Amino acid sequence: MKRNLSRRDCLAIGTAAAATTLLPGCTTGSASSAITASTGLAADAPLRDLAAAKGLRFGSAMAARQLQDAQYKQIILNECSTIVAENEHKWYTINPAPGVWNWAPADALVEFAKAEDLTMRGHALLWHRAQYSPGWINDREFTSAAETEAFVGNYVSQVASRYHPFLYAWDVVNEAIDDQTGEFRQTSLLDKMGEELIDFCFATARENTPDARLVYNDFMSWEDTSAVHRAGVLRFLERLLKRGVPVQGLGLQSHSNYEMPDEYTREKQRNWVAFVDEVVGMGLEIYITEFDVNDTRMTPDIAYRDEAMASYTRDYFDLMLSYPQLKEILIWGMVDDQNWLQGFLPREDGVLKRPTLYDEHYQPKPMRTAIAEALLAAPERAPLG
Repeated sequence: MKRNLSRRDCLAIGTAAAATTLLPGCTTGSASSAITASTGLAADAPLRDLAAAKGLRFGSAMAARQLQDAQYKQIILNECSTIVAENEHKWYTINPAPGVWNWAPADALVEFAKAEDLTMRGHALLWHRAQYSPGWINDREFTSAAETEAFVGNYVSQVASRYHPFLYAWDVVNEAIDDQTGEFRQTSLLDKMGEELIDFCFATARENTPDARLVYNDFMSWEDTSAVHRAGVLRFLERLLKRGVPVQGLGLQSHSNYEMPDEYTREKQRNWVAFVDEVVGMGLEIYITEFDVNDTRMTPDIAYRDEAMASYTRDYFDLMLSYPQLKEILIWGMVDDQNWLQGFLPREDGVLKRPTLYDEHYQPKPMRTAIAEALLAAPERAPLG
């Protein structure tokens, strides 16, 4: 008896390049025309509308400096229903020195979102990596767990309560698992508390923003170099849930940094599916929180890069959108020359990277079309409350 393959079956079996030969029972992006007719939307509709039609939020990271960039702001307002602060809600910005509180950049983004009827996600209450913590915190020696709790609790409480109830979600903890070892990272805050530090941060966040989604966020990916990281994150999530920590979902940053988009193979895709299946099997929601695509080792030819990156983007989003547990999509900046990847793993030829949806001239690229078509073809789901 012939069995119609599910979308998940198609994605798990099909090649990463989305080969033109179809498997029996599989649908492709070309079927989106029928879905387009049913929703009344086309691929050139705002991405926020295409996402909302399927029960998703769509948005982007934004920096306070971009509030002065009229063209960037217009892209945000055209495409997004939500934003997230790129760095303005991080500890090193808000509290860079003892007794110094710098609320202005974060406040400006929040006020912009409110004025423009955008929602906003919080990122991040605790970035659990010494290299991204203020030096004065790394240098501090705590005498007891109680002293650590008082110190961390004061900070988390102030930040979470300041923006309650406007921010609908918080990345409570970011990148706590070492990507090389799969183990919990060591920091000065950990010394007297151990992993209970994480439990405490989530409990404090819940107390001060009772209605927000509370999320663990990390950068594990489909890349072979991420296998240890993926395993470590799964073990960490299992421990959190076993202890009753109020974590509701996993933020999948969705950077692809060390392996290029044209290296997204069938086997790597299967490994990624196995990881995501484990996460949703725990009862957790998932969110794409920081999507962009690195092209460090790709040919400088723009046409080739754009085609390959759009193909990868479509494949990745088709896969991720097949999960009804996926609730939102956030791009890590909407314009190429303003994306953080320009300074991370730089190209040896000095050519401008093309990691996101709009080029340096604020014009849409094939990656934007790929996401639009994936959203048109995606199944509907229950939206975030």
